Amino acid sequence: MRYRLTFIAGVALGYVLGTRAGRERYEQLKKSARQFAQNPAVRNTCETAAQSGREFAGKAYQAVGEKVGDKVPASVTDRVRSMRGRGNGKGVEDDWGTTNT
Repeated sequence: MRYRLTFIAGVALGYVLGTRAGRERYEQLKKSARQFAQNPAVRNTCETAAQSGREFAGKAYQAVGEKVGDKVPASVTDRVRSMRGRGNGKGVEDDWGTTNT
């Protein structure tokens, strides 16, 4: 019985110390990820990549549209048209809640 109580006390102490250390490490990782995401160079690179992706998607849609013709559903056509308007610098809010300027 004495060994069981010692074992249970050790497990409880290890659990408490382990979760505290894990939480501190989690907070450190979260802070460094936030700082990385707020870096202007990283933000500019992400915006450039998103804009390039939109342009590439528009070109791909046109290439496929020429080959497919009128078989593209209207819902797809409307979605592509709405995406084309995002990159024109008018400050349109995207799906993530950020404003593209």
